[in-house]
This record gives sequence, C-alpha cells and structure tokens, in this order.
Amino acid sequence: MGLCFPCPGESAPPSPDLEEKRAKLAEAAERRQKEAASRGILDIRSVEEKRKKKEKIEKQIATSGPPPEGGLRWTVS
Repeated sequence: MGLCFPCPGESAPPSPDLEEKRAKLAEAAERRQKEAASRGILDIRSVEEKRKKKEKIEKQIATSGPPPEGGLRWTVS
C-alpha cells in the first residue's frame, strides 16, 4: 500500500474552475440552510404565512405609536 501516482504518460485530472467551485459551494450552502430551516415542519407555507402576518402586525403596532391616554383600563373583581 503505497502512494498512487499517475502514469508518466497520463496527465492529472483537471481541477474545477474557482468560480465554478464557489458557485457549487454557494448552492450547497443555500440548500442546507433551506433544509435546516424546514426541518420538522410539515407545512412550510403555513409557517411562512404566519410569520409574515406576525411581522405585519408588529409593524402596524410600531408605526401607530403609544396608545392614547385613558386607552385600556384594568379592573379587578
């Protein structure tokens, strides 16, 4: 069991272009990120809709400002 060198008449296999290698690595990273984000979720679309709805409500609350004086009152019975 020694080192394996190419035969003298053969050339080494071509290595992939750096840009091509970067593109493949980026695609793989995006694919892993999507898979990790959806792990354990059966209906991805409904989760995304709920998240967008929550963000919309938070944005409305942030833009509306503080409630006017005398808004909600708590009573203890």
